Amino acid sequence: MPETADELARRVAAHMLSREGTGPAWGIAIEEMREGYARLSMTITANMLNGYGTAHGGMIFALADTAFAYACNSRNVSSVVQQASIVFLTAVREGERLTAEASEHGLAGRSGVYSVIVRNTLDAEVAVFQGLSRAIGGTVIAAG
Repeated sequence: MPETADELARRVAAHMLSREGTGPAWGIAIEEMREGYARLSMTITANMLNGYGTAHGGMIFALADTAFAYACNSRNVSSVVQQASIVFLTAVREGERLTAEASEHGLAGRSGVYSVIVRNTLDAEVAVFQGLSRAIGGTVIAAG
C-alpha cells in the first residue's frame, strides 16, 4: 500500500527531530503531524528562564519556529524560513507545558505562508508566530 501524505509528513518530522541537537535538548515532542500541519510541545524548565523568571522569548520562538519548520517540510521538499515574526501575548512560567500548532495558509511557487499559535497548559494563547517558507530544492528524506 502506498504511503499517504500524512504518513510521509510524520516520517519527515521524525527524521528532522532525530538530526537536531536543539529539539531533543529542549524536550520538544511531536504530538501530531499532517501535510502542512504540525503540533509540537515543550515544558519550560529553569534553564529556559530570563532575568525576570519567565520563559525567555527565544525559547518560545524556538518552539514555534520548530513547528513551522516541520509543517513547511512536511511534503518532503527541503524548505527554510525566509521571514518570521512573533507576538508575545503573556508571560510563561517554569513548569508550563507549551504547545505550538503550525498551520499552512498557502503555497505559491517556492513560497509558503504559515501561522503558529503557541498555547500554555490552560490552552491560553501565549504567542502568535507568522512565517514565510522558501523551498530550496531537494528532499529531506529519501522517498520510500
